[in-house]
Amino acid sequence: MKTLNRFYIDGQWVEPAQQGARARSFDIVDPASEERIGTLAMGNDEDADRAIAAARAAFPAWSETSRETRIALLERIAAIYQRRLPEIAEAVRQEIGAPVSLCNALQAPIGLAHLHATIDVLRDFPFETTNGKSYVRREAIGVAALITPWNWPLNQITAKVAPALAAGCTVVLKPSEIAPLDAMIFAEILHEAGAPAGVFNMVFGEGRTVGARLASHPQVDMVSITGSTRAGVEVAIGAAPTVKRVTQELGGKSALLVLDDADLASAVASGVAQCMVNSGQTCIAPTRMLVPRARYDEAVTIAAAAANALTVGDPADPATRMGPISNRAQYDKVQRMIETGIAEGAHVAAGGPGRPSGLSRGFYARPTIFAGVHNDMAIAREEIFGPVLAMIPYDDEEDAIRIANDSPYGLAGYIATSDPQRARKVAARLRVGSVRINGAMLDVTVPFGGYKTSGNGREYGAEGLAEFLECKSVTM
Repeated sequence: MKTLNRFYIDGQWVEPAQQGARARSFDIVDPASEERIGTLAMGNDEDADRAIAAARAAFPAWSETSRETRIALLERIAAIYQRRLPEIAEAVRQEIGAPVSLCNALQAPIGLAHLHATIDVLRDFPFETTNGKSYVRREAIGVAALITPWNWPLNQITAKVAPALAAGCTVVLKPSEIAPLDAMIFAEILHEAGAPAGVFNMVFGEGRTVGARLASHPQVDMVSITGSTRAGVEVAIGAAPTVKRVTQELGGKSALLVLDDADLASAVASGVAQCMVNSGQTCIAPTRMLVPRARYDEAVTIAAAAANALTVGDPADPATRMGPISNRAQYDKVQRMIETGIAEGAHVAAGGPGRPSGLSRGFYARPTIFAGVHNDMAIAREEIFGPVLAMIPYDDEEDAIRIANDSPYGLAGYIATSDPQRARKVAARLRVGSVRINGAMLDVTVPFGGYKTSGNGREYGAEGLAEFLECKSVTM
């Protein structure tokens, strides 16, 4: 049984402000067994205030450090992170139920990739440029509050913390209470790496308490949140009276356009695999698959076979390809949305309600393929955040682009085609922040973010670092 009862504030491990009968805690639950594996202390406004005060006090000195000093800190962080990769992977497996193969291959290493990518950007980033008799300085914005979710925890933590530190900001991190184990290791890494007191701080707590305090506090200069669109809106509203910068990486309902010249079998199977990875709990997952109407039935058959072939089970088993949903509330939502799809008249081509056969406990959902879907159904418009794919037929390329763009979201798009020039033309017409063609993997060196209700601002690469900077012009 793990007991996480400390926060990291001003270079020290400290107890929560509330103790005794008034102290609040949160059960850490293994989603594969539904058993409690630990207890997490939850913070309040006072804890947030202490962390903000520490970050504010540390900002003047840290913001004036040299590029070389910041690179050296990030390099030490990366070296310790590399050493602790196995622990990080195991923590993610326990807390969110991601398969051990995914944790070892991606969930843990992606944090290291972000650290190295930020170091590379920082080496040559133009903090000052000249324009005739004027020059432009890009200066750290100040204290950055970072609010991260549970689905890809190290990806979101490092994609925010690394560029914030590189820019010269000081940080207060509020990780998800559902995924605290990896966050504790990350804070230990920052401490061992010698982050100056107050430069990095971490407080656990609920979004409606600690998150709301971080968003509204006048001494916080910027909030960066990754989460649901609802949570992003609440943060923006809380931040508005102090006119602080808010960047948001929010929900998605991304479409895969399988064009009529694509290898149908390969494109459909690849699309199913991309949708189902991490139990479908990925904001950019291609959860709508658009296929030519003339080959729709064939595509549904291929997709159903691919979903039925997925090995769902114990995330500790190396053979498992899909583990449980990460928590009960999300499991219940996924089940409700599957029932909604059935009630709307969609056809279950694979999967459906309940757990997979042979699994009587754990938050396991069945990889589900819906056919007979049209784009105004709830399962085609709402982010389900689970292993559920809606297959939609289209008449021609123009119709496919129209359907793809007919969404309140605009986070990502996917294209399958044998013609690279055609892919470029279609990509240019998709109202989304990123497009992947023919199964391309995530590139952490290029900007990431969304259009419409999928968010504001960008993460990753030089654009991600620039979000943490103010721009000052000086004319001689």
